Amino acid sequence: MKKTGASEGPPASELISEKIASLGDWRGATLARMRKLIHDADPQVVEEWKWMGTPVWSHDGILCTGESYKSAVKLTFAKGASLADPTGLFNASLDGNMRRAIDIHEGEEVAAAAFKALIRAAIAHNEESKARSAKSPKKAAKP
Repeated sequence: MKKTGASEGPPASELISEKIASLGDWRGATLARMRKLIHDADPQVVEEWKWMGTPVWSHDGILCTGESYKSAVKLTFAKGASLADPTGLFNASLDGNMRRAIDIHEGEEVAAAAFKALIRAAIAHNEESKARSAKSPKKAAKP
């Protein structure tokens, strides 16, 4: 059985664009807007396509995913529970120890400045986590 490599198939950015176009309604427009805000906040963001069709934005680790449902576009921040959210954008998945999400319903609009600040906070958190793990001594394997 042949394993498929990450480089096979269309680039993630193309798959995300196709996903947005396929939605064809307010959900596509909302996901496109949020994608643009992510890129505005972090021009070096990496787009990925994971879990059989989920757009993922990363910078030194996952920042957030973008899922679309019948009544909402959900942006799930992988480490959202560790992020300050002074404007209260997180409105879903509030009970967990790791993730937090923003559910956007038809007719709703997320404040651009607040969302970009949240993206930048997620980047800073990932960078700090990466720096901490690089500094911590590796545990020696037991014989």
